[in-house]
Formats: sequence, C-alpha cells, structure tokens
Amino acid sequence: MAHRVRRGRYRGDCHVHSLLSQGADLTPERLAAEARAAGLDFIAVTEHNTPPAYDEWAALDLLVIPGQEVTTRTGHWLALGLAPGEVVEWRYGVRDDAVDGHVERVRRSGGLCVAAHPHAPYPSGVFAYPYQGFDVVEVWNGLWASDLPWNADNEAALAEWGRTLAHDLHRGSWRPAMGNSDAHLAGQLGTPHTVVLAEEHSAAALLAAVRAGRSWIAESAAIDLSFSATTPGDDRADVGERLRTGGEPATVRLEVRGVPAGAVTFHTERGTVLREPLPGDGRGVVEWRTSAADSAFVRAEIRHADGRMAALTNPVILL
Repeated sequence: MAHRVRRGRYRGDCHVHSLLSQGADLTPERLAAEARAAGLDFIAVTEHNTPPAYDEWAALDLLVIPGQEVTTRTGHWLALGLAPGEVVEWRYGVRDDAVDGHVERVRRSGGLCVAAHPHAPYPSGVFAYPYQGFDVVEVWNGLWASDLPWNADNEAALAEWGRTLAHDLHRGSWRPAMGNSDAHLAGQLGTPHTVVLAEEHSAAALLAAVRAGRSWIAESAAIDLSFSATTPGDDRADVGERLRTGGEPATVRLEVRGVPAGAVTFHTERGTVLREPLPGDGRGVVEWRTSAADSAFVRAEIRHADGRMAALTNPVILL
C-alpha cells in the first residue's frame, strides 16, 4: 500500500486477530474490509504467538503493521513492528524473570511493546509484570462496559494508569495509553481504536507517534476531537506534547464532536479538576485555565450520558 507522506491524524486498531488465532474466524480480506468500513487507516495484526501470513496481508490495500500477542502465563503483551516471520518467546511467567529480556529485544529492533488488557478477568489475562520497560499501556480493550465474562475491566486499567502517570512524568519516563478492539469476530474491529498524530502514514512513523503519546482513543470514527494547551503568548502544545509556560497561566481547550448528551472531565495529578456537560447536538467546547505550578499535566475523558467512555486523551504536559 502506498504511504501518504504527510503529517496527519490516522486512525488505527493495533490489537487484531485473524483466523490464525484461537477463537478468531476473520480472513485477512474480511478484516481489511471491516477496517475500511470502520474508518481506519491502519491496523496491527497480533496473532497469538504466531506470525501473520505476510504474503496475504501485503496484497491488501491497507497499511498492516506486523505484530504478535505474546500470551505468557501471567499476562499478555503486544509486540508491534516485528520483522516478517519473527516470533517472540511466550513460554514463561512472572516468576521466571524472563519478560524483560524479550521486551528489550523487541525494542532494540525498533518495535513497540504494549501491556495488553492488564485487568482481563481470566487465567493469564491479568498483567502481573511491572509496567517499567513497556512503552505503552492498553487501558481500553474492546467494549468499555460489558457483561461478557472475558471482557477486560477497562475502568480498573484506566484508574491504574492514571494513578501512575504523575509519578512517571516526574521521573521522565511516562507510558502513554492506547485503546484497541482485540477483535476476533466480525463487527468488533475499531471499537475502540487509537487516533495518532504522525509525520506520515507509515508503520515507523505511526509507532513513533504512539510511543511519544501523540494520540487519543475513540469509541468509533464518528467521534473527533482536538485537545491542546496555550500560553498568553500563543505557544501551544497538543496531546502528548510539552508546553513551556514560563510561569504564565495556560488555557486548556477541548473541542469534541460526535458525543451528544455526555460529559467531559479534565484530570491532573490532583484527580478530577473539571466536569462539564456536553450539549445535545454532539458538538462542544470546554476551556479551563491552570498553571504548571498547579498541574504537571492535563488529560481529558469524554463519556456518554450512561457513563460509558466515548473518548479519552493522553496528557498535555505543562512545564
């Protein structure tokens, strides 16, 4: 597939399974068709401990990032950006002290390592490893709220990530959040997905942007937003970026479209600092003033009226 060599926002689902994975029944052709129907610009194929069938994917008119869901005995993680045919070892658990070496090998080769569905309620699904060493945390996996026994507890994953964010930023090594569908069956792809601000439409550029946190998570392509902070001198930082305020106040601004009758919350290291309702027409603007002295970062959540998540952002960092 030809790359679009331009800076832009690209929508992608980076946790996807074809019929090569246990419990999945989607052919590459069907996945590509569903990706286009869901408004996605790219996907990452993450078969369980198996490399994807690269020849089949290369023939499709879709940017496909090769990956693997590494299903260890005490947690799953995603290795994204693997070489064709590469398989990451998975036969170990937290007591074997083995995961760090495998993660480091993927990272040294330019790949991205994601802690997957850290609170999945089934054997081996709960992520027992520390996040240190991983690049990204999958805080939203599949439907936000569901009575299905295998669905991840996304509220718990988001809360855990949110609690560690201030500490990690202070230490200079924060891990961005991402969201993926973990699709195994028809109709699941893109719910949710990650919207990435990348320098170009290529695997390397997209993974670099995800690693940097220049991204936000959407329930569907019907939802769009912009989130930024500006100083009185018009210096600006968008999601995942740092804003040097020089001690001046900063205005944080969220514009959201496609979420009628919901609510917006802003979050800093002090917890929830702002809550505003959204109008019923599906378009809304929320602004809030703060300073680097009061807020090391600001991130946003947008929820439907029933409490389900519609979108959430990585932080804007204030200095």
